[in-house]
Amino acid sequence: MPTINRESSILLVVDFQSKLVPAIDDSMSVVANARRLLDAAKMLRVPILFTEQNANGLGSTVPELRSDPGRLAHKMTFDACRTAGFLETIADRRDLIVSGCEAHVCVLQTVMGLLSAGRRVFVVCDAVGSRRSESKETATRRMERNGAEIVTTEMVVFEWLETAEHPRLRDMIAVIR
Repeated sequence: MPTINRESSILLVVDFQSKLVPAIDDSMSVVANARRLLDAAKMLRVPILFTEQNANGLGSTVPELRSDPGRLAHKMTFDACRTAGFLETIADRRDLIVSGCEAHVCVLQTVMGLLSAGRRVFVVCDAVGSRRSESKETATRRMERNGAEIVTTEMVVFEWLETAEHPRLRDMIAVIR
């Protein structure tokens, strides 16, 4: 599988919602890495898509992340691909860079749906979370066994850049730190 290409990528930010995030193990780190991905995507003009699961029950996307431009898909299904129109919103993008909560529920099921739809999926392990670390670890292994690539925030950013000669290199280094 080749490296991540920003021209064919979309950043999918799954269910970082106000009533869910406080219960996530190491939530501050997970949200900080999602923020880094959002900043890099904005600078490099990679499209962003947010999802919210049952927003009436779980609240909206946390303000630390939702201040960004990006489409928002409301859903009641755990697998976003089962929500009418979802796959059409990402039709022109083959590669999905996935961050979100919870790794073993909505992230896992959405990743499986994307893989079934023939997409390349890159799960950003330091930008996904679950309430329990063993749930995240188990989900990550399952996603990988089924064809998802497991990556880190820095891997995504530097693959999007492609070269040390990229004019935004210094900006990206600032984002990573």
